[in-house]
Amino acid sequence: MYNVFQVVNWLRVRNNADLRTDPNAEELTQMKAMKLLYYIQAASLVVTGHRMFDNDIVAWKYGPVVEAVHKRYLHQRGIVGHIDDQSLNDYKELQNDQQTADILNSIYDIYGHSSAYDLMRQTHTEAPWKNTNQSDVISDEKIKDYFKDVFVINENNK
Repeated sequence: MYNVFQVVNWLRVRNNADLRTDPNAEELTQMKAMKLLYYIQAASLVVTGHRMFDNDIVAWKYGPVVEAVHKRYLHQRGIVGHIDDQSLNDYKELQNDQQTADILNSIYDIYGHSSAYDLMRQTHTEAPWKNTNQSDVISDEKIKDYFKDVFVINENNK
């Protein structure tokens, strides 16, 4: 299991690369990072049977949130900022774990080019957020049960 900020650093480094190579790329925002973390956790629960990071996902007004990440980036819209050695090391560590890298890259490829607003609207249509009271933890069971039919495991890659 990884620290949630290692996963955030992976997202920041990946987005930083996009910003340098794709003129249409948008900087990763706090809201978008929250939604990507939610989908990363969901994919990890389905594919591996366990969390990628220990932090709970909480149902807030604008969708799923990891409170520690919200606190770290409070009052910041874009969160890429300067990519330091720690961020690069976190990226490399996660990339070197094949199963983790597959999950992260798949989620980023599927959802990473959607806007934060579009991802928020999408999470609002999904049962785990809809069926959890505001400010309550969205249970791993709700997440896994909903996403087991969304994230299909390729049996050839097991």
